[in-house]
Amino acid sequence: MIQLINVNKKFKDKVALKNLSLEVKSGEIYGLLGANGAGKSTTLNLLLGFLNADKGQINLIDSNDSSIINQDRIGYIPENVNLYPYLTGLENLDYFSKLAGLKFKSSELREFLSECGLEKEAFNKYISEYSKGMRQKVGIAIAYAKNAKIYLLDEPASGLDPLSSNELSRMLKKMSKRGATILMASHDIFRVRETCHKIGILKNGSLVKEMFSKDVSPVELESLYLDYMKN
Repeated sequence: MIQLINVNKKFKDKVALKNLSLEVKSGEIYGLLGANGAGKSTTLNLLLGFLNADKGQINLIDSNDSSIINQDRIGYIPENVNLYPYLTGLENLDYFSKLAGLKFKSSELREFLSECGLEKEAFNKYISEYSKGMRQKVGIAIAYAKNAKIYLLDEPASGLDPLSSNELSRMLKKMSKRGATILMASHDIFRVRETCHKIGILKNGSLVKEMFSKDVSPVELESLYLDYMKN
């Protein structure tokens, strides 16, 4: 479970987050919508431990035993995945898995890549030959193989075509069903509506609206989001 309670963060004179409170339960996918500069990436960096909050409380809790979830049990998928260009997709997955203390058979690594939508013929090609969407799939596979308690995603569908983006939604739902807590920051209204159980709209560092996806249609969500962005 993820909890942020009245979290504040400033960078010099700029307020990045103002009294931000939200909760993401185990098995839940939460979509944080907002324009560039709304505070989405700052929120993720606080949860990752890259930044410290000025005020407020951040809790990462295992709902099974109420223990604190350590950073090594968090999976992170950034907008731009940094991989080694002189290694293949399969080798990158193997390397980053070993860095996390995980060792998989070649067949298991191939299964992870397949489940994340990478074509089999690309497994043994160098990353330097990959498109952005293909690199993104390897990044998703690296996070997926970790079998983390919490997943944090920053514009994960960036560079993905509609089919691959739909596969991403399917993967996230699969991960949530096995108990993962997922927070996805995005400005892709329709992907968030399709994927998430709950949606929050962030504007100028403040959470201005929360809702369940089932309670709002894609058209209603778009209208609501645009209204908040204008006003």
